[in-house]
Amino acid sequence: MDIADTEIPDVKILTPKKFGDRRGFFSETYNKALLRDRGIDLDFIQDNHSLSREAGVVRGLHFQSPPYAQAKLLRVLRGAVFDVALDLRRDSPDFGRHVTRVISAEKWNQILIPAGFAHGFCTLEPDTEVAYKVTEIYAPDHDRGILWNDSEIGIAWPVAETDVIVSEKDRNLPPLRDIAADLPF
Repeated sequence: MDIADTEIPDVKILTPKKFGDRRGFFSETYNKALLRDRGIDLDFIQDNHSLSREAGVVRGLHFQSPPYAQAKLLRVLRGAVFDVALDLRRDSPDFGRHVTRVISAEKWNQILIPAGFAHGFCTLEPDTEVAYKVTEIYAPDHDRGILWNDSEIGIAWPVAETDVIVSEKDRNLPPLRDIAADLPF
């Protein structure tokens, strides 16, 4: 498995090896011992799976507050997403900065997002399926978020605001500046 740093070194791009022949392929998409040996020691306890029917669906920017803050390991089973990880760790030199990457079934890549980050994505293809592992259970009382199109963050989403498909909940999340002083990270 290839593991690469991004502009924010705690966010990693993982690309598992894929072995194929005329029958199809085999790939080891997760190996706890291998990741631990490479300095990534996380205990994933829940798997999530989402389907977005249309291109231009934005989900996020979501995070959970401690003690239920989640690290995530995300991959795309079908289709592609424009993925965003936003650093919310107030003591980090990268606070308020974000990393974006295209994660796709074709590229066979994954993104590792540490706890203390908000996360979101925009589907680039119809019928995109995303699977991700998390290090904490879903805790509704700790579920928080930041407005997906917060102009001060400056994410260059690949869809026009007039064409985006976003939930009412995500459309009404606060901008980062309104919650920055209360962030628990």
